[in-house]
Amino acid sequence: MKKRVKKIFNALKASLDVILIKNATHPFIDLNFFYFTGLEKGIFEGSIVALYPDSTIDIIVSNLEEESAKKANANIYVYKNKKDWDKLIKTKFSSFKKIGLNYFALCYRDFCKLQKAFPKSKFIDISENLLNMRLIKEEIELKHIKKACLIADTAIGRIPEMLHEGMYEYEIAAEIDYLMQKLGAEKPAFETISSFDVNTAEPHYSHGNKRLKKGDFALFDIGASVKNYNSDMTRTMVYGKADKKQKEVHVTVLDAQQKAFDIIKPGVKASDVHKVVNSYIQKTKYKGRFIHSTGHSLGLSVHDGGRLSSDSKIILKENMVFTVEPGIYIPGFGGVRIEDDIVVTKDGFELLTTAPRTLLEI
Repeated sequence: MKKRVKKIFNALKASLDVILIKNATHPFIDLNFFYFTGLEKGIFEGSIVALYPDSTIDIIVSNLEEESAKKANANIYVYKNKKDWDKLIKTKFSSFKKIGLNYFALCYRDFCKLQKAFPKSKFIDISENLLNMRLIKEEIELKHIKKACLIADTAIGRIPEMLHEGMYEYEIAAEIDYLMQKLGAEKPAFETISSFDVNTAEPHYSHGNKRLKKGDFALFDIGASVKNYNSDMTRTMVYGKADKKQKEVHVTVLDAQQKAFDIIKPGVKASDVHKVVNSYIQKTKYKGRFIHSTGHSLGLSVHDGGRLSSDSKIILKENMVFTVEPGIYIPGFGGVRIEDDIVVTKDGFELLTTAPRTLLEI
């Protein structure tokens, strides 16, 4: 963890006295808290991790999570109530002139409290530095991500045997979540998407009470979380025999994904990956029906700070992890998305999710 602290200070243009990563109450939890402490369990509401230029790490926690915090290689300071909290942070940080904060994950209420507590301090936004640092994964991070991908991959492969006519979308979502945890996931990476028929045309639909019937598209977007690291993959199937249009849409998406695979390697612009995918789909009869970016970075967060999009400034580098997920969505008919996770390697990329991508008729 000390190497990570050293790395973030080296990446900063301005010199800082301290970096504070502050957690509020759920869901305003800054994942950088776990990134710099190495902690895997606990919520740590109301906690702070303080990072110093000499790579020292302090953790300020309530007595509720004192035992959990002790698992980190850091100095632990415990408060019991608000009075303790106020005294502790003023004692430790009031003398600092320049304090780095992650504006991206800091709620306004907490920012105002920090301004009031340290009126003489200057606050510096380091959120972009943190996002850029986390884009390139370390070996231990890749290990966790690969396990999360294997779990999701295995679960996707078992979905066909769980499907039956008349089942609800929410039923199969529950079965998938249960299966992933049986396979070793600590939790789903996000709310599982299991959509049938016309609902597949909604990219961020989750699941409802629609029943599965013959001829339906069935789209499953699932992910597993392992030691806070995530996977994210999608497969679209047909329950029964696929018709001509369903097959055509699916093969168009599959070919578009391959266009991305053909150019992904270090030195390529993330925007160019999206451009080649979008340009391909725009030249088909499904022009205008690809309505999101080609992918996003993956790690502690499912959307981990970077995108394969038209406005991305990212240049692909070794050990960056992304999803590659073109899709076509036709309201009133349905949609197809094929999503896989990849890690950029020295000469190209490694595919982390390997379940068959051809159209499956169940």
